[in-house]
Amino acid sequence: MEGVGCPKEGQKAKKRRALAILEALKAAYPGAKTELKHNSPFQLLVATVLSAQATDKSVNEATPALFARFPDAKALAEAHPEEVEPYIRRIGLYRTKARNLVALAKRLVEAHGGEVPRDKRALMALPGVGWKTATVVLGAAFGVPGIAVDTHVARLAQRLCLSEAKSPEKIGADLERLFPKEDWVFAHHALVLHGRYVCTARKPRCPACPLAPHCPSRREG
Repeated sequence: MEGVGCPKEGQKAKKRRALAILEALKAAYPGAKTELKHNSPFQLLVATVLSAQATDKSVNEATPALFARFPDAKALAEAHPEEVEPYIRRIGLYRTKARNLVALAKRLVEAHGGEVPRDKRALMALPGVGWKTATVVLGAAFGVPGIAVDTHVARLAQRLCLSEAKSPEKIGADLERLFPKEDWVFAHHALVLHGRYVCTARKPRCPACPLAPHCPSRREG
């Protein structure tokens, strides 16, 4: 279904359609934000690292005990990965993630005084942090404009014929050209929610979709 039957349209027409999609998202998901539970930028960073190849639900089930034991970068930096593993065992790739989290915390303490940096390059230099994680954290924690692209956003970008790119960075760049900068963070969160609950991978709920009037890939009935 992804990208099938996309119309030939100029950039201006596509932008008008994107703005209509944005307005529908605002009506459907006012105040959209991350579903990862956190009380600080550090906790959001840890939760976002853990969410790679895992569900937000599984992360939210694990992090209360994890954060109670390791509430900040200093506490986590003093741990051994083997101490972290039991708290995140239910999450995929937990051994690798435990190593990355301890190394990440040590780097935060050594290079940033234990605080999460607001610079994308500095974030991406941390173990286990890539472009998507850095973009999510900057937007959700600090309001820095950016459209992070996960599997949901990538799927919707293709189904809505807003991007034909394959890499997350290129899809994000396409979407950022279409949506106003002040709406980038909202657009990311709203698209994630829409992909998670309506425009699902296997059985998209097209008849109930508020974006259907603007979606070339919609299914009837």
